[in-house]
Amino acid sequence: MHPMLNTAVTAARRAGALINRASTDIGKLTITSKKPRDFVSEVDRAAEAEIIKILRKAYPDHAILAEESGAHAPTHKSEYQWIIDPLDGTTNFLHGMPQYCVSIGLLHRGVLSQGVVFDPTRDELFTASRGRGAFLNDTRIRCSKTTKLGEALIGTGFPFRELKHLKIYLAMFEEMTRQTAGVRRPGAAALDLCYVAAGRYDAFWEIGLSPWDMAAGALMIREAGGLVGDLDGGERFMETGRVLAGTPKIYAQLISLLEPFLGKLAKLSKDAAS
Repeated sequence: MHPMLNTAVTAARRAGALINRASTDIGKLTITSKKPRDFVSEVDRAAEAEIIKILRKAYPDHAILAEESGAHAPTHKSEYQWIIDPLDGTTNFLHGMPQYCVSIGLLHRGVLSQGVVFDPTRDELFTASRGRGAFLNDTRIRCSKTTKLGEALIGTGFPFRELKHLKIYLAMFEEMTRQTAGVRRPGAAALDLCYVAAGRYDAFWEIGLSPWDMAAGALMIREAGGLVGDLDGGERFMETGRVLAGTPKIYAQLISLLEPFLGKLAKLSKDAAS
């Protein structure tokens, strides 16, 4: 295992242990709301602090982007940036719904190079290094071989932070439901992306995501033989927050399926910016 990946695994497992301990008595946690439907608990902050402490000790010169504490830059420009979501699926966690994870990705000169996603409730550790494949608990994983859209199981997530997109998203959801074998929405995007890499889903799409939701999972999919990009197939998903991922043949079909909706999405984004 690559040394940097090994450090990330240590950090993810340490955070996962902290989350598991807290899950036994959720009622005692202090919970605040960053904005409507977007919660943060003391567990999110404690897990993030633990991850940053481990990464800082091993790589003090690396930059860090973390969901709760924002960007941490070294005194000089670094070629490396860690992207951290200490608890993806906080709302699930706070309700005792066992679908959440720790996600840690690493960019090297802007390119995804290492990724770890740890599901502490199932003890499932997803890992990937650029050019070295993707693994689940040390077993190599691959995207599914599904080629027909009508046989594909698709993962998604509602744009809960961006309700202005909800009508367009629901129209996409309706079309996806009509054209595929089924759509699932468990509530932790980083895990959903790993499920594409492991062949549990044939594809996934969502709008309104943040870089820490996608970084590690996107590398996982690419190393498992899948494709990941923006809804139009472009490379800017980490900037736009709109992601489409899947096995190659399903991915291509979904680009065509989603294309009629992209103009309305672009107009909404333009109106919001003006």
